[in-house]
Amino acid sequence: MKITHNKVGQNLNINDSGKSEKSEGTQKSKAGSNSTSAASIFNSSADQASRVNLSDKALEAKKIKELALAAPDVDQAKVERFRKLIDEGNYKVDAKAVADKMVDEEIDLLN
Repeated sequence: MKITHNKVGQNLNINDSGKSEKSEGTQKSKAGSNSTSAASIFNSSADQASRVNLSDKALEAKKIKELALAAPDVDQAKVERFRKLIDEGNYKVDAKAVADKMVDEEIDLLN
């Protein structure tokens, strides 16, 4: 694809690199001869004027990631204590208390 823009004293020709290998090789040799490529000029100007608007889901994902990274480390002493209780058969689960807590948490999420 060739785009030509003619104004007084200006001519802009851009070739689509997917069209032919010959144009791709020509563009590579031209880019290699310049000390500053068009992409680096574009990026430097874009960095100064760019703004990104994130969706609600993206903001929520960012918040979840921050919370996960800020979570405290595992209390290894507590893990070992429960592992020992389970191995000895002394760890008892109160199923009613667990169910009640699960229901309470779900109700809190709905409110």
